[in-house]
Amino acid sequence: MVDFQVLEENLRATLSVFSRARQEGEIRHYPGITAICAAVPFSTFNAALLTAPATTPNELRQRIELVALYFRHRGFPWSVWLCEAWLEKRVRRQARQVLEEAGIYVLTEMPGMAAEGLRPPARALPRMEFRQVADEPTRRAFEQVMAVTFGIPYSIARQVYGQEATWEDGLTGWVGYLHGCAVTTAATRLAGGVIGLYAVGTLPAFQRQGCAEAIIRHAVTHAQASSGLERSVLQSTASGLRLYERLGYRALARYVVYASRW
Repeated sequence: MVDFQVLEENLRATLSVFSRARQEGEIRHYPGITAICAAVPFSTFNAALLTAPATTPNELRQRIELVALYFRHRGFPWSVWLCEAWLEKRVRRQARQVLEEAGIYVLTEMPGMAAEGLRPPARALPRMEFRQVADEPTRRAFEQVMAVTFGIPYSIARQVYGQEATWEDGLTGWVGYLHGCAVTTAATRLAGGVIGLYAVGTLPAFQRQGCAEAIIRHAVTHAQASSGLERSVLQSTASGLRLYERLGYRALARYVVYASRW
């Protein structure tokens, strides 16, 4: 399996967890594309991902039209997490036009990254307490950090991260506490023979103090010890890119996330 496919398999497995957080959620598989519906009114939790190469613009268009019809029927805003490595070069040049024709527009761009192991820390990190998400208080703490750091409405964060089912399907969450206050989060998912790192967020007042690095190291080290895997993967936001590069992650693929505006 080539590198970008490992990224894709892990991402699909992680987003699929959200489809099981609520009874109304589901997954639909179509030729060359999968729709994952968390059944919440927030586009990035209702996501479509390619599952096979697209060799022509029309082939990509047909797949996008299938999931567009599905999400319109369900009545939820939606998104496409497009890994450009699936696209032939000439398709890549026309992808934005194809997706905008379907009513979804660029939300963000980010690299998919991987590391064989984390580099040693270059500075002293804060002494923190880490608690695994396993009960009501830790679920509430996790959802609150997610809501603040990623701009997710609290009601949506609760429907996704506050449900027991979210944490019973292979997603392992962590909350980092500094002086007794929940300030940072991270989650891992084992799939594709790698450790996926997700939901890394730190409250604004505690950023640039090493909290994110501390919880990343804790989450990844725990996953490595429990699974025997060394390699970890992620999709980086612009704000996290320098940290991930310092930790030893390198870019393998380019992602463009498209989202509907309703």
